[in-house]
Amino acid sequence: MLSDNLRDEIEMFKRHIIVLRAVIKEGAIGILKLAEVTALPTHKVRYSLRILEREGLIRPSYRGAVATRAGIEVFDGIKAEIESIEAKIMELKKHADPNRKN
Repeated sequence: MLSDNLRDEIEMFKRHIIVLRAVIKEGAIGILKLAEVTALPTHKVRYSLRILEREGLIRPSYRGAVATRAGIEVFDGIKAEIESIEAKIMELKKHADPNRKN
């Protein structure tokens, strides 16, 4: 269905945010500990770490993943970004109303 991709992307975005928050909070942290702290499967944690590293939001260290300055800044602004996305979803919801005029 058309919305399945969007639902999957939102779920993945949520997971990346959960992992980034844990890395910021815990400091240097490995995959197994991240899986334990976040209650996510290790393969999903590993994928999120790969994406976050590619985006420059975390970096590997000998003790595990650590947040970069960019990662902290992104996380600090994430609530505003989510509110912006939420506004777009509310607008989309209006367009999905079969009784709406225009």
